[in-house]
Amino acid sequence: MKTIALGMANPPDAAALAKPGAAKAWEAAQKFEAQAIGALLKPMLDTVDQKGGAFGGGDAEAAWRPMLTDQMAHGMTKTGGLGLAVPVFNQLMRMQEAPK
Repeated sequence: MKTIALGMANPPDAAALAKPGAAKAWEAAQKFEAQAIGALLKPMLDTVDQKGGAFGGGDAEAAWRPMLTDQMAHGMTKTGGLGLAVPVFNQLMRMQEAPK
């Protein structure tokens, strides 16, 4: 089964990441996208019936749920995500290269 990413733009290649500051900018863009995806996932996961689940809900499950949301968001970002990281990266690079 082929995975289809929602993002329209391609991630930066090795040559683009070799520019000064590009690797940090790409990492920041991916973290931003993961936070955005996490913000979308949180309300969805908050509506899950915890008492009827396999683990029975409770304080322990509530404590682990934000970590699960975070890991799901990071995983989605690594596989293409929503396509937010590429335009954020491009803007970061434009801002970095702009004359001061």
